[in-house]
Amino acid sequence: MFNYQAAPQALAEKVILVTGAGDGIGKAAALCYARHGATVILLGKTTAKLTAVYDEIVAAGWPEPAIVPLDLKGATARHYQDMAATIKAEFGKLDGVLHNAGMLGVLSPFEHLDLPTWQDILQVNVTAAMLMSQALVPVLKLAPQASIVFTSSGVGRQGRAYWGGYAVSKFATEGLMQVMAAEYEGTSLRVNAINPGATRTKMRSKAYPGEDQLSLPTAEQIMPLYLYLMSDDSKAVNGQSLDAQQK
Repeated sequence: MFNYQAAPQALAEKVILVTGAGDGIGKAAALCYARHGATVILLGKTTAKLTAVYDEIVAAGWPEPAIVPLDLKGATARHYQDMAATIKAEFGKLDGVLHNAGMLGVLSPFEHLDLPTWQDILQVNVTAAMLMSQALVPVLKLAPQASIVFTSSGVGRQGRAYWGGYAVSKFATEGLMQVMAAEYEGTSLRVNAINPGATRTKMRSKAYPGEDQLSLPTAEQIMPLYLYLMSDDSKAVNGQSLDAQQK
């Protein structure tokens, strides 16, 4: 999977929603999916960033994407239900969802965790992903093969001091993925998670300000697994939490 190479049009005629598509891993995934023929729905909270990604895709001559400006911290179940209805009306189906958007919060000792930040992290990283998935499942079921990919983390498998709400949210993400994968086992919908690992992103630099960012792989370099899990080549893969980088 680390060296996976897909056919040029491996995602042709697929419709894929990417959250946090304005920059970092989400942007890289959106561009990767579009390059391989998918119509990408770009979801994020900053319209200007989404527009820049939209323009880049159109300029490259790939399928014209769609834009959904939405702040996951304040979104409600109704927002996701309305979005699902719009996707069904516009595209007739949804082939994939990459839950990439996330909130790091503040790294701090356990005794200093503050409730508002804790709640915001869980809202963005877990509750929003659950509500969005719940609303989109009926539209995903309309596709011949559909894939939901959650974003996990090493701290979601082994807790780490000072990572507080973020680590707990990623443990919950792993659990949500496993529950959904078990429920949809044997259907046309598969559910997995990706641990991107140490990658050259703004979130990584915030968590490790003293780290040499140039020593880390770029978001583009970890795309093989993201592409694999959205392609039909992975249709037999379900309930797995996979690493995007070799250790």
